[in-house]
Amino acid sequence: MQLVEECAGTGQLLNNEVLLCGVRYQLRRFQGMNENSGLPIPGLHRVEGFLQFDAGTNKREWIGIPLNLKLEDGRVLRINLADNDGRILSEGHGPSQCLCC
Repeated sequence: MQLVEECAGTGQLLNNEVLLCGVRYQLRRFQGMNENSGLPIPGLHRVEGFLQFDAGTNKREWIGIPLNLKLEDGRVLRINLADNDGRILSEGHGPSQCLCC
């Protein structure tokens, strides 16, 4: 996987288009690349990073469920909250991760 983007900013954490809370984010996006052609492999990707929540935000119920993170630039990324410290991880290929299969 090749690092294709690093970004940080203020965004919104969403569940089924319902706003859960505002967050500060820091993330890295990796893309699988074809070794022969150098072209991206659709759907083969990983997003990892951290979310910073306001003090007192109860995030335990959001751990392990598919969420959306709306970035400052308007893009929306599918993520999973991995732990109570705000670590995020989304990776893979398949119906719950991409639109190609």
